[in-house]
Amino acid sequence: MKDVLGLLNDLRRPRLLIRAARIGAQDYRRDAQLHRLLGYGGLPRHGAALMRLMELEGEQNERRKSADAGYSVARHVELLVAMMGEARLLRETRAARA
Repeated sequence: MKDVLGLLNDLRRPRLLIRAARIGAQDYRRDAQLHRLLGYGGLPRHGAALMRLMELEGEQNERRKSADAGYSVARHVELLVAMMGEARLLRETRAARA
């Protein structure tokens, strides 16, 4: 069974979406962006947040592929930015423990 970072590495998305998300991930601010995406209240740990973000992004990706009128490129990129930011923070946390 793969861990959350392994699942993230297996995702395949259009190059333009990934490029936009990489640019946005440089300025990722966990408090502001995660609250906006997951709702207000206590922030989950990095792994739990990443799993929830992956679920939301998967829904957006299905909308993209089916040409759903409710699809938002901006929301999709925002989710990808948060996923990349959380993955980076999770890797840093794991490295600090080791």
